[in-house]
Amino acid sequence: MNIFLPRAVIFDWDNTLVDSWGAISEAINFVRARYGLPTWNRQEVLANCTRSARESFPDWFGDKWQTAREEFYDHFGKVRQRAGIHPTDGAVDLLAWLYESKIPALVVSNKSGHVLREEAVQIGWTNLFASIVGAGDAARDKPAREHADRALTLAGLQAGADILFIGDSESDVLCARNADCTPFLIGTQEEAQKLKVALFAADCGEVLERLSKLYEH
Repeated sequence: MNIFLPRAVIFDWDNTLVDSWGAISEAINFVRARYGLPTWNRQEVLANCTRSARESFPDWFGDKWQTAREEFYDHFGKVRQRAGIHPTDGAVDLLAWLYESKIPALVVSNKSGHVLREEAVQIGWTNLFASIVGAGDAARDKPAREHADRALTLAGLQAGADILFIGDSESDVLCARNADCTPFLIGTQEEAQKLKVALFAADCGEVLERLSKLYEH
């Protein structure tokens, strides 16, 4: 499949548009240590933290999962204030180009909805998105299609193959397919082949380079 000019673009948040994994890693390891669980390195955090807390925490913490979730977000908030969040390579320019080109941008993330929107305010991007939907905002979280459908509904859009869903994980790819959108992986060719994704790029800067060339034609 060749890249095409989309009707809209749905983005994952962490590791796609922003890098806050340092804060996430510190917070999740803080809570895991409190409950006697082994801590994870960065790659293990990236691999294990793709589901929302309401889906993953019961598996990790059993009947104490709600308390553990509260402790996680409390610690994450403290760490985030210290470490901040940072745009990934090319994210600022890609979002600005989509905004100027009148192509709606949406966010679908398994980060808690209120935390997600706080971060969008913190980084100054709120006005760039037609909707920002996080964990708990829909009946089910990513990769369920209800999550993407909620974001699309808030933006006044309907799902379709002419909408790109850009993300870095299998959860994003599955959500795109479940919602009848086209997955676009931020990752390597090897990862794309493993997930059977035709469209992929190393980062948002490469996505912009390819989309802007289409727009010129």
